[in-house]
Amino acid sequence: MSADTDATRDGTEVKTADAHDLAWRRLSSGIIADCRVFRVRRDVSVSPHRGSEHDFFVLESPDWINIIPLTQAGEVVMIEQYRHGSEEVTLEIPGGMVDAGESPQAAAAREMLEETGYAATREVVSLGKVRPNPAIHNNWIHTFLARDVSLRQKPVIESTEHTVVRLVPLADIPRLIADGSINHALVVVGFHLLMLSGQHLTE
Repeated sequence: MSADTDATRDGTEVKTADAHDLAWRRLSSGIIADCRVFRVRRDVSVSPHRGSEHDFFVLESPDWINIIPLTQAGEVVMIEQYRHGSEEVTLEIPGGMVDAGESPQAAAAREMLEETGYAATREVVSLGKVRPNPAIHNNWIHTFLARDVSLRQKPVIESTEHTVVRLVPLADIPRLIADGSINHALVVVGFHLLMLSGQHLTE
């Protein structure tokens, strides 16, 4: 059996595609809508298998950040806010977009302070980054941890963004995810990255 083949259960050899074999070739691209927080891009690309042309639509956006703020008492500083997509109030960690010229770490600290009024007394630590939805988004979301945060100011209330701060024991997070109280996928990913990080949160 060659290196570029795999065997099925019945012993039949099938060719294994590599990344180059799967890549589509883009013929043209153009912005068809600018929606303030994202732009809609229309690509015309060629299938690597059939040679046929197809339209694809991509949401172009700056990178996003999430941050998990932890108090000395072991509470996560979370926010509740209304989400127009799901038409419900959701329980989340602070998050937002990375501004032009801003680092993801600086954006995380800024969003935490603006949305909750809390600031870190220790270094804001990266927990990793993931693709929000590579099928239609072109950006990354970076997740950070801020420990020993303390209240410094009132949250900044913007014209379209009204939030309520909630202090939630870290030990309650798995239950809140399991029962659906926390249902934002990127927030769940953030807590999963925290679990994988092996951070000693009791220090």
